[in-house]
This record gives sequence, C-alpha cells and structure tokens, in this order.
Amino acid sequence: MSLIVNIYYTGKNGSARKFAEEMMVSGIVDRVRAEEGNEQYEYFFPMEDEETVMLIDKWKNQEALDLHHKSDMMKQIANLREKYSLHMRVEKFTEIQ
Repeated sequence: MSLIVNIYYTGKNGSARKFAEEMMVSGIVDRVRAEEGNEQYEYFFPMEDEETVMLIDKWKNQEALDLHHKSDMMKQIANLREKYSLHMRVEKFTEIQ
C-alpha cells in the first residue's frame, strides 16, 4: 500500500517556484525519482496561491520513505528550503487500493 505525502512550500516573492526550479535543474528531483521505492515526485502550482508550490511525493511503503529521509539528498533539500526561506506544511495519506 503506497504512502502519499503532500508537501506545501510557501515563501515570498516567487521563492517557492524558484526552489522547485532549482530542485529540477540541480538534478535532485531526478535522483529522488530514481530512489528505490519512489513512485511519484511532482511539483504543482495552486492557481489561487502564487506563493505556494505543492509537492506530491509517493512511496511504495514507509521503509522506502524512511530511507529517503536518511539520504544525503534530504540535507540538500533542507539547505535549499533555507536558502529560499520557505515554510512547509505536510500531509500524509495511505493510498486506497
């Protein structure tokens, strides 16, 4: 049963979109997508909130997500989040089969 994590990154003056762009061009997104157990890693932009970016992060199971959280990429992501002064809100769901 897959786990789905929605992460909302919110900043000011377009910083959330700049963060998502840097995640893409730096190759971090591709590396996360290549991790064992990752099923989806996609950014979306809410139409009614230009200062927020939503990430849908889907994993095969909790173990795969835990390994991702222990990876060096998490440090890089945290550094970028700080660089762009973003606030996070996280929701976690279990996929219905």
